[in-house]
Amino acid sequence: MARVPAAVLSVLNPIRKAPSALARRYRSRQTPTTIELVAQPHPWTRAVGLVAVVVLGAWLGLLVVGDVRVPVGPMNTTMTLRPSFTGGTKINISPLGALQLDSHIAPVRLDVNVDQLDPDRSQALVDHPERLSGLQDEVAEDVGRGTLDLAVRSGVAVVAGATALGLAVYRRPRRALAAGGLALTLLAASGGTAYATWRPDSVLEPKFSGLLTSAPSLVGNARSIVTEFDVYQKELARLVTNVTKLYDATSTLPAYAPDPSTIRVLHVSDIHLNPASWKIIASLVEQYKVDVIVDSGDTMDHGTAAENGFLDPIEDLGAPYVWVRGNHDSMITQRYMEDLKNVHVLDDGKAQTIKGLRFAGIGDPQFTPDRSQRVGAEQSQKLAGARLATALRDQSTAGTPVDVAVAHEPSAAREVDGEVPLVLAGHLHHDEMEDLPYGTRLRIEGSTGGSGLRAIEGKHPDPIEASILYFDRDTRHLQAWDEIELGGLGLTTAEVSRHLPKENQPGASQSPSTPSEGTSSPSP
Repeated sequence: MARVPAAVLSVLNPIRKAPSALARRYRSRQTPTTIELVAQPHPWTRAVGLVAVVVLGAWLGLLVVGDVRVPVGPMNTTMTLRPSFTGGTKINISPLGALQLDSHIAPVRLDVNVDQLDPDRSQALVDHPERLSGLQDEVAEDVGRGTLDLAVRSGVAVVAGATALGLAVYRRPRRALAAGGLALTLLAASGGTAYATWRPDSVLEPKFSGLLTSAPSLVGNARSIVTEFDVYQKELARLVTNVTKLYDATSTLPAYAPDPSTIRVLHVSDIHLNPASWKIIASLVEQYKVDVIVDSGDTMDHGTAAENGFLDPIEDLGAPYVWVRGNHDSMITQRYMEDLKNVHVLDDGKAQTIKGLRFAGIGDPQFTPDRSQRVGAEQSQKLAGARLATALRDQSTAGTPVDVAVAHEPSAAREVDGEVPLVLAGHLHHDEMEDLPYGTRLRIEGSTGGSGLRAIEGKHPDPIEASILYFDRDTRHLQAWDEIELGGLGLTTAEVSRHLPKENQPGASQSPSTPSEGTSSPSP
């Protein structure tokens, strides 16, 4: 082969090497672009995305396959776990309504749907009523078995749902399996949180909705709740047993039947000239067999003589009416109330005994129908409360202690702490129960008039609120109370929630059925 002369090679070498140089320059220009296209997302972004996939997939899995059908006694039920911010247990008893229990705090809620009453099993109970005695144990076993099945099925549901959605999103088996494992971990953590925050006594304070607001007897009366409901399974079993009896009745709901010795007090406040309040109060008096009505003021709106006729229905409400003046009630209003039959006006700390309970109260020291804030308003309230406290102390010294004190504003009511077991107030248009430092319990009632005409001022109408207070006739101590809330203007909702004082909870040193020594008020 002929050799290429050196002179020719010297000319060709630059051209031969040019493509390599051009390639290097091209790669150097393209490398940054290539890196940008394959850049990985931020770790936090990936983590948030994975969590979103896990939560959504687990939720879809629970929706599709998370239900467990369980026969509980004579009823067929469906148990389900649902994502929730507050937790708790909801028992749906169609078509009567629902019961909500604050049983636990966790991101999951237990839903129990009572689907239907099995005709064969219920007929067996009707034919053999002696089997009711063992029904509670049978129900407890059914609930335990159903809960275990629900836990297993929920675990399978969340893993399957998260894995399937992870596979659809990431298209990588390893990522999908990681989503399923994380879902199972989250479910286990939720179960652990629910177990750690489990409240066995939550069934003692249920919240009713729907037609069940008319049947609080499902959980027993104020005395039997404490003495009989000491274990959660038995409590739930008794609840189901009573629901069974309720279904068997079919035609009517059983009436509430508290202990014969219980004194029932209806607490209302801040009616604010709402005429619908009288029908509501009359209905509650009849339904709950109320012994005494206590109104903690602001019955009127402007306190004028022209409004006095609004008060006339009080005479026909069916129970004694105990009243104190609010800041929207004038002395004209008070004098008119004093002339009505069946009305007991409390003022200046003077005590009256009505239906076995001794009441004392004081009218609001200010008259501000325009809702103005006057200079020294708080000081005047505290002075009024101090006057009431002095009167209560004198009554106790004389051997006739007061059972219930009444004031309109909570700032005045707090001044009697240590001088009386219970003090009632209003003014705030929402209900509260507060244990004061020296032993007095303060009950603040919401607006039984739904804030009157002011109900339309806010974005949502104010609810209509009232309470039924249950007192032991022997000790005259508060046993329990029911908070009643009705939807405001244009709404038709209703809820009744049962509450027990701490000292009346199961396991407390003294129950409402155990008389205490003497009736003297606690002292600081």
